Parts: sequence; C-alpha cells; structure tokens
Amino acid sequence: MSGAVPCAYAKEKRVDAAGGVADTCAVIVAGGSGKRFGDPRGKQFVELAGLPLVAWSILAFDRAPSVDHLVVVCPRGRESQMSEDVLARLELRHEAVLAAAGATRQDSVLSGLMAVPRELDYVAIHDGARPLVEVDSIEKCLQAVRANKQVRGAICAARTTDTLKVVDESGRIVGTPDRSQYWCALTPQCFARATVLAAHEKALLEGFVGTDDASLVEHAGGHVVVVESPRDNIKVTVPEDLAIAEATLAARMGIA
Repeated sequence: MSGAVPCAYAKEKRVDAAGGVADTCAVIVAGGSGKRFGDPRGKQFVELAGLPLVAWSILAFDRAPSVDHLVVVCPRGRESQMSEDVLARLELRHEAVLAAAGATRQDSVLSGLMAVPRELDYVAIHDGARPLVEVDSIEKCLQAVRANKQVRGAICAARTTDTLKVVDESGRIVGTPDRSQYWCALTPQCFARATVLAAHEKALLEGFVGTDDASLVEHAGGHVVVVESPRDNIKVTVPEDLAIAEATLAARMGIA
C-alpha cells in the first residue's frame, strides 16, 4: 500500500531545548501534477525565492521543535528529482524519507502515513504547495491536540472575511449565512498518528472521499478543532499565487 522509501528508525525521541519531547512526524504532500498551475515541472519544483517551492515547507517543519522526522510525498517516478533537486539542496536536522503519491490526495496522504515511524505519536499533514507556513502555527496546532484528550485533531484555519452567499442552480441568491461561523481550512492538520491512520483506513474501506484529512477524522466520529492562523499561509494554485508568495517571503527576509 505504501510507496515509501524504506528506512530504519531506531533513535529515541528527541528532547528539544525547552524540555519538550519531539514526538511528531511531518507528512508533506507534494504529489500533485499541478495542471492548474500550468508548468510541466509541477509547481512543487518551481523556483520560489531561490529554492524549489516545496523546500520552504520542508524547512519550516524541520525547524519546528516538535518535529523529529519528515515524510515527503512526491509523484511516483520522480523520487530521484525530489532527492537530488530538493532535499540535497537543504541542510536538514532530521531524516527525510519519500513516499510515492497515489491517484488522489487522499491516497497520497495514506501512502505518507504508512511511512510514519510508529515510535512517533503525532503527525502534522501539510500541503507542499503552502510554502508560507510558519513554525509558530505548526507548534500551536500540535499543542491543541496534545492539550485536550477529547480532541482528535486540530487544523490551522482562518476566519472568513468575505460575505457568503448561498446560490441555487439558477444562480439566484437564496441566503446570506452568518460568516462568523465559517472558517477557511488550511494546513497543517495535526492528529495522533493512530487516530488519523484509522480514519483513513475506515474511509478506504467504506469508499468515503473527504475534502481534507479533518473530514475523514470527523467521518470517523472524532472531534476536530480549529487553530486560528495567519491568512498568508496561502496555497499556490495558479501562477499569480507564486508572485504573492515571493513578495511575502521577501518581506519576511527584509528584502526590499
């Protein structure tokens, strides 16, 4: 089921400088073809501020105190490209292994989960096309899961600021819901490893297709919460998004 590159994982859980245990594996999903982006290389390999786009997500999770292992899901047959053109260019603190993408994002995430070491209790699943994620958001999302045993998952999310309309098949507006109850789901989405793996396996068995990993945990009866996160954690989908990401990174690095 898994397309993971085999590796041994035998080290003890790392303790970070603040005394916390590094108990998390990041699963960075970068297996899409990027058809909407329109670049034959695939958007995950497009250069962004001097590095392949997916590299920025990998670096953020590598720097997060809670993370002790990295799994990068990449297109099947392009493992060498991911290793040589992306990972080899980065100075990572932690081991990064590859897992082959499936036919859908849901299949790809399951492939990545199968490569997560059993010694690590939590996983943080992230879209590789969101290069602007910050360490603080990663840590807050993970803490929301750890802090409450009743919570089965937590996702980074942003409040909806636009007015929403409910529209019928003819295009007529039939309602204006209270936008205060609506949030835009982002990533990372964080869960106990066993919880999200079981949710994916249940969905596979039942033929349930969710729109994100949280929806699979919800389908399995789990309680998932949102963690308010910066709105600039955008997903690069079309070329103009790349310009926004470039400008944001330049501002963070103090480049005029």
